[in-house]
Amino acid sequence: MNKRENPVALLPLLVFLAIFLGSGLYFNSKGVEFAFYQLPSPVAALAGITLAFALFKGSLEKKMDVFVKGVGDSNIIIMCVIYLLAGAFSTVAEAMGGVDSTVNFGLSVIPPSMILPGLFVIACFVSTAMGTSMGTIAAIAPIAVDMAIKAQIPLPMAVGSVVGGAMFGDNLSMISDTTIAATRTQGCEMKDKFIMNFKIALPAALITIIILAFSGITGNIPQGLEYNFVKIVPYILVLVLALMGLNVFLVLMIGIITAGAIGIADGSFTLLAFTQKMYEGFGSMQEIFILSLLIGGLAAMIAEEGGIDYLLNLISRHIKSRKGAELGISALVSVADICTANNTVAIVITGPMAKKIVDENGVDPRRSASLLDIFSCVWQGIIPYGAQLLLAGSIAKLSPVQIMPYLYYPYFLGIFALIAIAIGFPKVSRVGK
Repeated sequence: MNKRENPVALLPLLVFLAIFLGSGLYFNSKGVEFAFYQLPSPVAALAGITLAFALFKGSLEKKMDVFVKGVGDSNIIIMCVIYLLAGAFSTVAEAMGGVDSTVNFGLSVIPPSMILPGLFVIACFVSTAMGTSMGTIAAIAPIAVDMAIKAQIPLPMAVGSVVGGAMFGDNLSMISDTTIAATRTQGCEMKDKFIMNFKIALPAALITIIILAFSGITGNIPQGLEYNFVKIVPYILVLVLALMGLNVFLVLMIGIITAGAIGIADGSFTLLAFTQKMYEGFGSMQEIFILSLLIGGLAAMIAEEGGIDYLLNLISRHIKSRKGAELGISALVSVADICTANNTVAIVITGPMAKKIVDENGVDPRRSASLLDIFSCVWQGIIPYGAQLLLAGSIAKLSPVQIMPYLYYPYFLGIFALIAIAIGFPKVSRVGK
């Protein structure tokens, strides 16, 4: 074993995961809703950090210096600021009626024979625009439930279509916290990761649409739905500007200002209320913001003690090629998501490790960012104790297990991602930083 390798240094991370997973299992056994979300993740991380300070060698001042440098890492800080802006945009755009207009517009153009694929496509667009699968499910699942009951459509199938579409955007959105975490930890541009992801996600989405379209299910779509296309503009603007390669900070600021201007102009809120909604959006990102800072500091301490080197060398022994490295990254984030039931947390934890695998094995960082996001979202979209299925199940009054057979999109996304690794698709050239 290399003298830099120290398996004991991983103990604080394992304690964090054990507390986080253990509390979820405990509350689940007690029948508590959203069991894996009862204990705030930053509190669990704090337990690991406390152990690191007690366990690791050196003076308190030295350990604090390492921790603070990890917290203040430029990638961590940039990631956290983007979280705040993304939260502000999503909240302001929703408050001025953007979500309602988007959903109603989509429903207005769906033929009755395409109700299931229509719900899936609407969820895809809304989640890509909002950057949140939870917000998408909360907005669209009640509509899907109502339509399913009135039209006598299988309820689990309707809800599964919405969850699948929600995970599509969670994985692809420019302002999704998973995209932010994946691109910042791997050091690549969001638009490049989007293009890489889209080429893998598109076939999965198309097959899902075909299956739903040929299900033979026809429903009744509500009439007289009101929408204002102007309110959809901020979402489209953010997506287009981000794909054009505009700086993400500028993209989000333009999106916030545009959504705010529309909301003030039509009376959705006042200028003061606009600022309050922005701040509310900042608050919506509080948990992942704090967790990212704490994990950044904990990771720096673990790396300083040789824990990261031990883990990476352990994984590297089984990596014989670039494909093996990609499978290793995919497996790493998959296990993390299964343990934490939170795809963003999984990426924040494994992102730095994945970056080292990337550097050592010549994997394109756009590729690793894509795989981190894809596999975390695949598992997050299908584990029955994840927030997405728990929320969908509670809205539809179904067990998450009843919805699982109809989660076509996450299953196909995982299959196509594995095929993409096997055949080296899409073709990319190594990019330097």
